[in-house]
Amino acid sequence: MDGNGRWARARGVPVAHGHREGGEAVQRCVRAAMEHGVPYLTLYAFSSENWRRSGEEISELKGLMRFYLRHRFRELDEQGVQLRIIGDPQRFGGNFYQELRRAEEKTRHNTRLTLSLALSYGSRAEIAGAARHLAEQVRAGTLDPGAIDETLFAGALQTYDVPDPDLVMRTSGESRLSNFLLWQSAYAELLFLDVLWPDFGEKDFAEAMKRYMRRQRRFGGRPE
Repeated sequence: MDGNGRWARARGVPVAHGHREGGEAVQRCVRAAMEHGVPYLTLYAFSSENWRRSGEEISELKGLMRFYLRHRFRELDEQGVQLRIIGDPQRFGGNFYQELRRAEEKTRHNTRLTLSLALSYGSRAEIAGAARHLAEQVRAGTLDPGAIDETLFAGALQTYDVPDPDLVMRTSGESRLSNFLLWQSAYAELLFLDVLWPDFGEKDFAEAMKRYMRRQRRFGGRPE
């Protein structure tokens, strides 16, 4: 979800305003996903690299996330959304981390949409963590190194119980993955949109679905 800062600068308003408008775009995206029958949606809300930003901007982002968790969470729950957190959310502090975990627990039986929020997330760190977890099992003698294959490795990732993405979208015209779901996106369709995230709406989501449906997925095989 890229472009909050550029959206704000283009309008001569504080970056915090761009982040707030980006939060509204999240609501629109979630609604659109449910309307189109999409069962899984993952939003890259805060990367592990975002900690390099100014303390003021990080504080504003944390405050915005707390606001949506406290004031918009009930709406998501009533709509049947299951909330999942991937990444390293403990870095946001104990109180906020506990709020996130309570929200996960409260919605774990919802089935209409699984919404994964990537918070303090970096795919390389996730992959390294999975490798470390399997290595510890090998050292403990509970895992044969020869048994490690792609399926076993994928099961050690934080997304172990979520299907790999069919489509990865990035807004604002940037054409890179930026450390997002690198393992899981091996055969995902990639779509780079020129729209800035705060301007992203249900029409953009619908157009993305149309473009996805026109693609022929081969998974390494030859076209039929």
